[in-house]
Amino acid sequence: MLHYALLFLVIAIVAGVLGFGGIAGAASGIAQLLFLLFLALLVVSLLAVLFKRRT
Repeated sequence: MLHYALLFLVIAIVAGVLGFGGIAGAASGIAQLLFLLFLALLVVSLLAVLFKRRT
């Protein structure tokens, strides 16, 4: 998931440099969404491991 977020970030940067504002904006939004999803799943996974160790 983090790999795809970074991939879309690179696509957004390249598209922005080349002047494709619409594509850069869309790729940037997708990258942000994937990164937030990655963070949410990371937190859930860490909490699951912590609660599993306590029982």
